[in-house]
This record gives sequence, C-alpha cells and structure tokens, in this order.
Amino acid sequence: MPSSVMPTSSQGDGHASPPAVSALGLRKSYGDKTVLDGIDLHIPAGSVFALLGPNGAGKTTVVKILSTLISADSGQAQVAGHDVAASPDGVRAAIGVTGQFSAVDGLITGEENMFLMADLHHLPKSEGRRVAADLLERFDLTEAAKKPASTYSGGMKRRLDLAMTLVGDPRIIFLDEPTTGLDPRSRHNMWQIIRGLVSDGVTVFLTTQYLEEADELADRIAVLSDGRIAAQGTADELKRLIPGGHVRLRFEDPRGYEAAATALRDVTRDDDALALQLPSDGSQRELRAILDRLDAAGIEADELTVHTPDLDDVFFALTGPGSVPHQPKENVR
Repeated sequence: MPSSVMPTSSQGDGHASPPAVSALGLRKSYGDKTVLDGIDLHIPAGSVFALLGPNGAGKTTVVKILSTLISADSGQAQVAGHDVAASPDGVRAAIGVTGQFSAVDGLITGEENMFLMADLHHLPKSEGRRVAADLLERFDLTEAAKKPASTYSGGMKRRLDLAMTLVGDPRIIFLDEPTTGLDPRSRHNMWQIIRGLVSDGVTVFLTTQYLEEADELADRIAVLSDGRIAAQGTADELKRLIPGGHVRLRFEDPRGYEAAATALRDVTRDDDALALQLPSDGSQRELRAILDRLDAAGIEADELTVHTPDLDDVFFALTGPGSVPHQPKENVR
C-alpha cells in the first residue's frame, strides 16, 4: 500500500504565502511507546485541513503540540508565524481550540459562559457583551442564552463551545473531533458553521474519524497511522491511491457493444449484460479519452457508470490490515 507523503501543491500565482501551520519532524513518545514518529505538515491560511486516523493514531497529540498544551520531544512547528516552543504566548493569542470534550460550564447560563470567556480575553465589559450577543445570535443560541448550559442538547453545547472559542477572534481554529457523538442533523449544522468560518478567512485544523466529514469539508487530508502520515493530498488524490476504480459502459444494441469492444482497449466483456468494464482512476482526463474514442468510432453508450474508491477504502487500506473496505461508490452518468 502507498506509504509515502504526497507533496503539497503550490497555490495562487506561484508566490508562496506563509502557511498558517507548519511542522517538520514532530516526534513524541510516552515511555517506550512512540506516539508521533516524524510528522510533517504544511497548511495554507484560509483552508480546512483534516487529520484522519483511528483511535490511538496520535491525532489529539498533534493538536496538543500545535496548540502548546504539550511539548514535542523533537522537531519544529510554527503556528501563525510563531514557533510553538519559543513563542507559545504568540501561538495562544492567534488560535482557538475546541475538543470533543466540551469546555462549557453547565452550572451557568450560555450567556454567562460567553461573558466568562470575554473576561478571560480582557475585553471591556461593553465590548464583551456585544461580542457575546453577536456570537450567540450567529450560532442560533439567543433563545437559550439565559438557560443553564446543562439543559442544552449535545449539538447546542458544541455550538456554544465553538462560540466561546471565537470570542478572541482567532484566525486558526483546532477542532479535535468536534462532531463526535452528535446526531446527523447537528453534525450537518456544525459543517455549515465550519464552512462559514473558512469563508471569513479562518484556517481550520480538523481531526475526525468521520470520513464523510473530511470529504465534505477539507481542502487537504492527511491519514495518520501508527504515529506516521501514511498519505496526504486532496480527497480525489487520496482516492486515486487505491486500485480498483473502473468505468462500466452498457449498451442496448449488440452491434454498438461489439463496435465499442473493438474500439476500446483493455476491456472486460460481459456479453450477457452487453457491458464493458475498463480500468480507470475516474479522472476527467481518462473519462474524456474514453468518450473521445467512442465518438471517433461513432458509438454512444446507453449508460456510463464510474466506480471509484471512496475515503473509506483509503482509510482501511492505509490504517492497517484485517479491515474490509466498504464497497466503492458508483456515480451513474
């Protein structure tokens, strides 16, 4: 299985902008157990980066190091232009951190939680109340603002937790499995909030076990396994790492089926179904090449189906033996 790190691609007009987060060779051990074994990262500002991995892979350890909660044994990391070891205060001033375990105090109201966070950021009282009111409205918590946070649903507590994180106007937010335990509706609501943050220029570092979540949100994804990054890239790049993708063409007319079998190379025939199967990574370039060959022969397929590995397949392939990949998703055209 592929184990090398895919290079990050440059963006924009060729002038490299300083990354929001970068790391080189991060290592961390607890006793004789190596948790991180040389992690390299480069995360552009204003993007969503997702770190995927099973329990115990080291995802939370990466977040703790980058947010200055613990120190790496070796390696270097910069967040918002500040070295996490040499300038931890500069890092903390630029970031917000929301974990899977809420920091909300259930004994006080949602509004009081917000006021407490404003005080911690040394905001003047009037500004703190204004910021709190704006964020409570933004996260659809105004009606519940004066109720004890202990009465909130899981999704409401997670939204309040994120609203509290935003009081300090961080430009980089670490979301450590932010939707764990949420129902599907609450999870989708959180996705919308994350998209809104990114549209405002915030950089989001997301750890998750939900493959759909990474596929939906992330500009780039890294798969962490046994303390190392097994692969990284866009969702489409990762899916192309896994073999098994193909295109299936089905015909109603036996003459068209035979002509297509002659015009195309490396096909597997299904004479009963009048269907042809060709290996393909599902890329636009390959699909265009197949259609061009059919057009040149004056043939039109009645159905074209693209079978591509999904992130489930990538995850299971890269994070250890013994797991059975999910069936590839199909897109009928």
